[in-house]
Amino acid sequence: IIIRMQKGGHLVKKVIEVKNLYKLYRVGDSIVRALNGVDFDIYEGEFCAIVGTSGSGKSTLLNMLAGLEKPTKGEVIIAGRHIEKLNEDGLVSFRRDHVGFIFQSFHLISTMNAVENVALPLSFRGVPKKERLKKADKMLDLVNLKKQKKHMPNQMSGGQQQRVGVARALVVDPEIIFADEPTGNLDSHTSEEVMALMQNVVRKQKKTLVMVTHDNHLATYADRVFHIIDGKIVKIEDNRNKNVNNLVQNEKESEKIKAEIAGKQSGEDNR
Repeated sequence: IIIRMQKGGHLVKKVIEVKNLYKLYRVGDSIVRALNGVDFDIYEGEFCAIVGTSGSGKSTLLNMLAGLEKPTKGEVIIAGRHIEKLNEDGLVSFRRDHVGFIFQSFHLISTMNAVENVALPLSFRGVPKKERLKKADKMLDLVNLKKQKKHMPNQMSGGQQQRVGVARALVVDPEIIFADEPTGNLDSHTSEEVMALMQNVVRKQKKTLVMVTHDNHLATYADRVFHIIDGKIVKIEDNRNKNVNNLVQNEKESEKIKAEIAGKQSGEDNR
C-alpha cells in the first residue's frame, strides 16, 4: 500500500493508480486514441472530478476505472488490484465488494419505493431483508430524505431521485464511488444542491468519489479536478484550500444569521 503525507502529518492511502493508460479504437481505416497515455493517482477520502467536453475521453476513462472496458495498454490499480487483469467474474465481484455507482439517469426501479431502491444492492450480497431495510433507512436520513422514504420514484422530484441514487451508492459501504454526469438531468439550482450534498456526504463518510462531468463550475466542488483533452490529462487543479475556505465562510454566515434571528427574538421578547 502506497501512502503520502498530507498537511497536518496525516498519512493517506493511495486507492487508485493509473499508469500509462491507452485506449485505441479502429474507425474505418483510421485509429482513434480515446485515451492517449494517462497517468494519475487518487487518494483515500478524495473527491476528484474528471472534466472534459464530449469526445475528450472522460467517459472512456471512467469505464476503465470501473472495469467496464479493457485498456489497449497500461495499468489500472484499484485498492491494490490490477483491474485490467481481472476476468469478467472477477470484475463483477470486485465492483460488488468495492464500488458504488451514481448515474445520470437515476436508474431507480419504478415499482419500488425509496427505501426498497436503496436496499436493492444489499440483496445481491445476501443481506437479510430486515438488515438491508434498516441500512437503507439510515442512508436516506443521511441524504435528507426522511419524509420521502415510502415515496415511489414518480412521486419524487429529479433532485430527490438523485439523492436516492447517492444513498443507494453509499449503502454498500464502498471504498470508491463513481459518478457519471450525476447532475446531467437536473436544473442548475438542484445540481448545486446535489453537488453540495455529495461533497458533504463524502467528507462525513470518508469515501473516495470520482465524478465525470462536462461542467467546469460543478467540478469546483471537487478537491482536485483532472482536465482531459483528446485523451490526455492536460491540467490537475487543486481546490482543497478554496473548498475549506468556502466551508468556513458558509459556517460563519450561518452563525451570523442565527445570531441575528436570536437578537430579533430577544428584542421582541423584551418588548
